[in-house]
Amino acid sequence: MPRGVVEVAARCVCGRPTVVRTAPRLPDGTPFPTTYYLTAPGAVAAVSTLEANGVMAEMTHRLAEDPELAARYRAAHEDYLDRRAELGDVPEITGISAGGMPARVKCLHVLVGHALARGRGVNPLGDEALDLIADEWRPTRCTC
Repeated sequence: MPRGVVEVAARCVCGRPTVVRTAPRLPDGTPFPTTYYLTAPGAVAAVSTLEANGVMAEMTHRLAEDPELAARYRAAHEDYLDRRAELGDVPEITGISAGGMPARVKCLHVLVGHALARGRGVNPLGDEALDLIADEWRPTRCTC
């Protein structure tokens, strides 16, 4: 369950939230680096399947082998930090984005949430994960 929600960052074509944007500090004072939280049950399930099938390790390996992909992923990290900074400064998490960015892939849910909230071309691995789940879930088809 997302906490510290400040807005809906992406919606299903039917209007229900698919991604919420959360505050960098929770109401209880806890620093919280996850700015984009994937909420659509079908998307969450499909991304969980990718994670269970080892996609994160494959992506992390590719980051080490592909300088262009690594540069684009670092830019996604910077975008994530910039968007979080719009919501407030939390020194405890300065420079820390989410999902393993910029050096590895730790949580595809974060990357997909970021890609859905910011649009294609911002997070290359979030976009790639969306492409991988397109037969099961996609933002242009309601499965709510």
